[in-house]
Amino acid sequence: MVKERARILVVGGGYVGMYTALRLQKKLKREIRRGQVEITVVSPDPYMTYQPFLPEAAAGSISPRHVVVPLRRVLDKCRVVIGEATAIDHGKRTATLSTLATEEEGTGTEELSYDELVLAPGSISRTLPIPGLAEHGIGFKTVEEAIALRNHVIEQLDIASSTRDPAIRDAALTFVFVGGGYAGVEALGELEDMARYAVRYYHNVQADDMKWILVEASNRILPEVGEEMGTYTVTQLRRRNIQVLLETRLVSCADRVAVLDDGQLFPTRTLVWTAGVKPHPVLAATDLPLTVHGRLKCTAELTIEGAAHAWAAGDAAAVPDVTADAPGTDTAPNAQHAVRQAKVLGDNIAHSLRAEPLQTYAHKYVGSVASLGLHKGVAQVYGRKLKGYPAWFMHRVYHLSRVPTFNRKARVLAEWTLAGLFKREIVSLGSLEHPRAEFELAAGGKPPHDPKGSN
Repeated sequence: MVKERARILVVGGGYVGMYTALRLQKKLKREIRRGQVEITVVSPDPYMTYQPFLPEAAAGSISPRHVVVPLRRVLDKCRVVIGEATAIDHGKRTATLSTLATEEEGTGTEELSYDELVLAPGSISRTLPIPGLAEHGIGFKTVEEAIALRNHVIEQLDIASSTRDPAIRDAALTFVFVGGGYAGVEALGELEDMARYAVRYYHNVQADDMKWILVEASNRILPEVGEEMGTYTVTQLRRRNIQVLLETRLVSCADRVAVLDDGQLFPTRTLVWTAGVKPHPVLAATDLPLTVHGRLKCTAELTIEGAAHAWAAGDAAAVPDVTADAPGTDTAPNAQHAVRQAKVLGDNIAHSLRAEPLQTYAHKYVGSVASLGLHKGVAQVYGRKLKGYPAWFMHRVYHLSRVPTFNRKARVLAEWTLAGLFKREIVSLGSLEHPRAEFELAAGGKPPHDPKGSN
């Protein structure tokens, strides 16, 4: 029984934010019903994105609406606020929020008081001051970016098919991905697979006309699946005529020319940046302790060091890995830990409110799976290495088991089943990004300018 009324603020609606709130709904059901506990979730989007499915959404294997989970439906016992926390003063137990309402009202921000804080804003793309990156780069961290990239790739095939200028054609058919982690390798693998299928419907574009290039600064890709599987992945990608350039860096993409530090130049209309992430900026706008890498200093019980009534997990938190052999090791910022940490975090907040002992988060990393396109993949799980179809199948089974809600599981499974029975969809809906363009033009206005020049 909670002894006094508690206002719990959850900052972030991603893995940790949603799963923690979901756990709190379950563990504190009676207290919520009696009005003793109030849970507020602040998220920039009204949904949680299941990011491992973004590559398949980009390739058209899964509908975009099925890789997101509506927060209001799942968190029906919570108050969901669409906005962002711009600053947190934990000493005063207040958070400064920028919401849709404050923007509309012109007030800028509002303050929200709380008793317990769960800080789980996730991470953002880590970029470098590379000339042309801000103007021409494409990210791959949100469902909007995944769908825009799919539309963009198909539009490039349309451009290549219709232009008479060989320079424009070559640039349209050159696709550069920077970053050899999960996001970069899986996105490239799925999109190359999709484009290879799509060109059979273009009378003057062949699969061999396309150039797919993966640029990685280190000497290996997919470090999570081990060195052997990483080497195997490089071999398989190169067999598909994908250039894998290791120990190579992008130094410029100005004027739509990808310039590498080894002197190679690639005129391209598609540069996808997946070279890592960094902590969310709101962490620097708090009075909470941070590591040298900008993550929150946490304990194994998922409390923030030296800050009572403050909790964190996921990408934003440096959580000690009590199962590691080397002391001082933190858990990796990935979904495997985030989902499990959220469960312990929700339980510990409930324990704290009831003056009960806290649990220690302990999970030994079991391995990783990665898709390289339809029926292709790599995996290393419990020390066992899998390649090709078995790894791809394990990738699908694992993520199907992890995607939230039975509703989403059923819809994703149905889409996979139908995709196996019918041909791929190769339609580009790029106009969705500017739905009012045609009407504005008809009404005498000017169509919106596309800064990436995808049209």
